[in-house]
Amino acid sequence: MLVEWLEQGEAVEDDVGRSLDELQAEVDAAETKKMLGGEHDASNAIVTIHPGAGGTESQDWAEMLLRMYVRWAERRGFTREIIDLQPGEDAGIKSATLTVTGEFAYGLLLAEAGVHRLVRISPFDQAARRHTSFASVYVWPELPDDVEIAVDEKDLRVDTYRSSGAGGQHVNVTDSAVRITHLPTGIVVSCQNERSQHRNRDAAMKVLKARLYDLRIREQQAKLEQLGGEKKDIAFGSQIRSYVLQPYQMVKDHRTKVQVGDVERVLDGDLDGFIKTYLMRKAAGTLGQPTADDD
Repeated sequence: MLVEWLEQGEAVEDDVGRSLDELQAEVDAAETKKMLGGEHDASNAIVTIHPGAGGTESQDWAEMLLRMYVRWAERRGFTREIIDLQPGEDAGIKSATLTVTGEFAYGLLLAEAGVHRLVRISPFDQAARRHTSFASVYVWPELPDDVEIAVDEKDLRVDTYRSSGAGGQHVNVTDSAVRITHLPTGIVVSCQNERSQHRNRDAAMKVLKARLYDLRIREQQAKLEQLGGEKKDIAFGSQIRSYVLQPYQMVKDHRTKVQVGDVERVLDGDLDGFIKTYLMRKAAGTLGQPTADDD
């Protein structure tokens, strides 16, 4: 009788623990959504990753970041699709673009825009020396249909080519991949994920319009700051976070000063702590500027 009572008590305790965890998750989600009031925060996201200088080292780091965001999307139950991937010559990637579909995907991932820095013993260096690599993360909202972005066809150069990434037997058989250059701005976008050239063009145009919209907003903000006499550092393109694997292990966000010792967990997509703290600091007006300080 006593054993049966104890087993029932343990079962109740487990149920209560699960319920509390679920409740805490709902509270955290509600708090996060309260901080996401931007015009397009609730939109899906378009994420592009580019390696910095450094060849294979940086290209490998860019691929690690791509995996990190894919895993983050999976953890949250978001749909993710890699629409363009340019592999590196020896390892890693030269660039990648993915779409992330889910509630507030853009508002959350905007916290990740900027330069990410990796410090480790290089797996590509026979002398096993420590290397520092950089990669940039760009984030745009996937625009709803009611947002008008005028694009004149005469301003576009459209090139087709054979896909170079994964895609089964269809890859490298037909020129289905599409690269679009917007001549007035020099913006270049590409898509090679779909089997149809027409669908690749549609996907590439969606990315182009998002980038043109982002450019328009940035130009408007720059004019307002100039009229107001304000001088602000541009966070985009500045180092926002460092991932150190050697001589110790630590991930440090330079804007919020949040530090985590379990680097592998972060690289496996556990980013919500960094994102939530960023949003809280931003909402409170206590967000620090990105820095390039050494760890």
